[in-house]
Amino acid sequence: MPTYLPRPASWKTAVAGLAVVALAATGCSTKNTSDTGSGTAGDDASAGSTGGPVTLKDASSVKLALIPGGAHPYFQPWKATAELDKTEFKLGDVTFDETGEWDQSKQNNVVSSLAARGFNAFGIFGVSPTDINTTFEDLKSKGFAVGSLASCPAGDTNSADFCLSTDVEAAAYKAAKATIDAIGGEGTIVHLTGNNVDSNTQRRIAGVKKAVAETGGKVTELPVVTDIDKDLQTAQRSVADLLAAKGKDIKGIVTTAYNPAVAAADGVAGSKLPIKVVAIDDDAKILSGIKSGGVSATVAQNPVGQAYVGGWLLALLGSKQCTMKTPGVIVDSGSFVVTKDNVDTYDDERKAKTKELQTEFQSQLSCQ
Repeated sequence: MPTYLPRPASWKTAVAGLAVVALAATGCSTKNTSDTGSGTAGDDASAGSTGGPVTLKDASSVKLALIPGGAHPYFQPWKATAELDKTEFKLGDVTFDETGEWDQSKQNNVVSSLAARGFNAFGIFGVSPTDINTTFEDLKSKGFAVGSLASCPAGDTNSADFCLSTDVEAAAYKAAKATIDAIGGEGTIVHLTGNNVDSNTQRRIAGVKKAVAETGGKVTELPVVTDIDKDLQTAQRSVADLLAAKGKDIKGIVTTAYNPAVAAADGVAGSKLPIKVVAIDDDAKILSGIKSGGVSATVAQNPVGQAYVGGWLLALLGSKQCTMKTPGVIVDSGSFVVTKDNVDTYDDERKAKTKELQTEFQSQLSCQ
């Protein structure tokens, strides 16, 4: 199961917003900052222009598949964004397939079936970070465009054309810092997260521990509670057990998985304990808790930006108009601290980040 995958309450607004804001959605400009205006077509995607966007020439041959590891609230914005990609980039077809059931073999079967049906550009959240590169390599060997979305492969190698994902260690660090601020800089906190064997979970654990270590002992951390993002009921039971056993000793809870975040917010509210909760999602219940003061903060991700910018890149790569200068490049799709001060406006920051992502990737492209 995914271990850091929230559902943004504002995702429908975010998808709609991308349809009307200027995102250079139909092209790219890869003019190097060292160019003097004498660039040539095929090397500089702006073809000697003054840096304006180049039009996506023809993506009608691109059939885009966005493939999560399985069903999860986080990925629902991908479905709507795929349709936006189809319209804005004039793609031949799009599909959103979440039937992998969190099993890498089953996800591979989904990928193979879609390839056999003519899909030739794939944005994939790999079920197994340690095995997904094999899937990427197989697709690349057949000439398909491949993006790793929302999670990068474990280790130092990404065999997809690119990875666009949250820097999970940085996001967990931000969440832990927000928790430490909320408890006044001292006391005991506990970290609730997902699948312990997932490399991304280990990165999140490292991010929280880094923030705790920076307090010089003023903040201590109870043993991390892992493997509780399977479903909301599992998370609720774990939170109830934790509060019953250690609730009076805990000043703050930092969560880096969707179901534990919702369960912690509910559990602390029901217990009436003076525990500060910091979440990793922007579920409607979490945002409501921030507004009422029951939740101190949360850290939102950018799933719409992943599917939109990922679709844009895959259209350029799948149509053979562009190639990656450095295949396998990894880019952080962004994470955003949300408090009562910015709960009504943080999505503007997320939309701005999505624009920036296109600019960042433009420098990574060589286009004809």
